[in-house]
Amino acid sequence: MAIRAEHLTFVYNQGTALEQKALDDVSFEIPDGQFVGVIGHTGSGKSTMIQHLNGLVKPTSGKIYYNGEDIYGEGYSLKTLRSKVGLVFQYPEHQLFEVDVISDVCYGPRNLGLSPEEARQRAEEALRLVGMKEKYWQQSPFELSGGQKRRVAIAGVLAMNPEVLILDEPTAGLDPKGRDEILDQVRELHEKKGMTILLVSHSMEDMARYAQRLLVMNHGRKAFDGTPKEIFEHYKELESMGLAAPQVTYIAHALRERGLAVEEDITTVEEARDAILRLFGKE
Repeated sequence: MAIRAEHLTFVYNQGTALEQKALDDVSFEIPDGQFVGVIGHTGSGKSTMIQHLNGLVKPTSGKIYYNGEDIYGEGYSLKTLRSKVGLVFQYPEHQLFEVDVISDVCYGPRNLGLSPEEARQRAEEALRLVGMKEKYWQQSPFELSGGQKRRVAIAGVLAMNPEVLILDEPTAGLDPKGRDEILDQVRELHEKKGMTILLVSHSMEDMARYAQRLLVMNHGRKAFDGTPKEIFEHYKELESMGLAAPQVTYIAHALRERGLAVEEDITTVEEARDAILRLFGKE
């Protein structure tokens, strides 16, 4: 089991007039190699939750285990944990600072104490993994497009050789092409390297397309936990939380209400296409 959270509670400004409970008794397990989506309205606790998973934030109460070890246990190395559980923040390109792309991606492995040669090797491998061509490696990261900057920032985390990759809204602010490219790269990391992925997103379409499982956060608590199809069956409850199902799910329900025999659990455009073709005997 890669990550286990037990009764996780976190209170901001505890003991003051500004006290606010961001997480309230949240428990879950994430097996090795799973692609998990995390959804919730703004302020639901999802970003606070993922920051606990590599020790950036310490819970007010509760425990986090990584590979069966309590990350706040005596003698546990949080530095080692952060090399194994990589966290990509929203707008990660704001963290780029080196003179060229390759130097920026080398920074993390150098910080781990690797030799310049080893750091360079890690950086080159990471850049290839995210699809950054060699012609960009000597460029300033600030000369790149938004999508390219995002790839470089993700490569900087991958160069640490993590076993778990956590991404907080990695496609925020990107155009549709850039968004698809980033998420396709993340899916490739999951499929080819068997990497455990946690993806925070507001896009229900992306969650249906990429995630194997969804955790739904609401007012600091875990509201639902299941496959995308299981979760989106509760679209009316999701609406009460300020969320929704993918648009195509609503279209499928509307077609059923008009007497067409399409499945209720359609969540992707591809599934809708196939269902409609079947109706007309064109499978």
